[in-house]
Amino acid sequence: MKKVSLLAPGPTPVPPRTMLAMAQPLIHHRSSDFLEMFGRVRAGLKKLFKTDNEVLTFCSSGTGAMDSSVSNLLSPGDKAICVRGGKFGERWTELLEAYGCTPVNLDVEWGYAVKPEQVEALLKDDPSIKAVYVQALETSTGVAHPIQELAQVTKDSDAVLVVDAVSALGAYDIPTDEWGLDVVISGSQKAMMLPPGLAFASIGPKALKLMESSTLPKFYFSWAKELKTQGINKGAFTSPVPLFIGLLDIFDLIEEIGLDNIFKETAVKSQAFKAAVAAWGLELFSKENASTGLTAVLAPEGIDAQDVVGWLKEKYAIFIAGGQAQAKGKIFRVAHMGFISEFDTLKAISAIEMALAGLGYKFEMGAGVAAAQKIFGEA
Repeated sequence: MKKVSLLAPGPTPVPPRTMLAMAQPLIHHRSSDFLEMFGRVRAGLKKLFKTDNEVLTFCSSGTGAMDSSVSNLLSPGDKAICVRGGKFGERWTELLEAYGCTPVNLDVEWGYAVKPEQVEALLKDDPSIKAVYVQALETSTGVAHPIQELAQVTKDSDAVLVVDAVSALGAYDIPTDEWGLDVVISGSQKAMMLPPGLAFASIGPKALKLMESSTLPKFYFSWAKELKTQGINKGAFTSPVPLFIGLLDIFDLIEEIGLDNIFKETAVKSQAFKAAVAAWGLELFSKENASTGLTAVLAPEGIDAQDVVGWLKEKYAIFIAGGQAQAKGKIFRVAHMGFISEFDTLKAISAIEMALAGLGYKFEMGAGVAAAQKIFGEA
């Protein structure tokens, strides 16, 4: 049996020490020990999100927090801008339609970032728009949207800015309060180095005010309910105790390494991998604002990107990701976030070289590895 290597953009590897921490005997989620633990989780999340706002925790994937940011902010028929520059941007539209709201779709060519002036024009044209939904990192394309600039656009309007940072938080700096981000959501299974199962939502004052007028149905993901209970270190429902234990260990790990150092290491891994892509003579799918969290690569002409993904999985038990929807078969995606080392990155580069050569692409074998080693050696 081969050792599985996770280099897809979620789930990402979990540190062995964290896995061991989560193997501790289970405690009751209403015990005084867990309440104390919940309080430390709340404090740690505020530090990670760089906010004084409450950061709610839900037992779900990141999509649960996305769902909550619609049901707790809007009412039936309300209009909201959905920045759609990839598959996850399209999810905003699907959520709004599911709740009977009216999406104002801002379609951005895949591989490109939204322009803040596009959002500004829509808000000026229709002041009744209640919210702007956008990804910090569009995971399906590798593009980072300019959320700091978008916050400057929304701050003088009535619209709330909601940022999906499921893939971005912990991969690069997102100072929630400094940038004036109204809602930031994330999940446990990417840069936060945990198994899937936790979702988070940072809720600012502007969002809290809009929440008061929301009439959409909500129960499990009720912000009002969770603000009341989590304010006294309890979840409204059963909390996933082992994941909380793991999260506290991750906070300790981040403290030991330093958050800024994690951002730097992620950027170096990204730079090294992108240098390998250039050495292969290939192109990035992201034509601008390429994220450090992951890299999306256009497969060579005549080669199905899914075959590259399949080659790594079957021969080496290395998991990377393919493209989604219109990008399926055209791109493969490799993560740099979380508990992925320089040598994990070099292993992935080497394996991709083997796959490309095996699939008939002509290039200088070892060129990508050498290019990446040069970056790592100079970092």
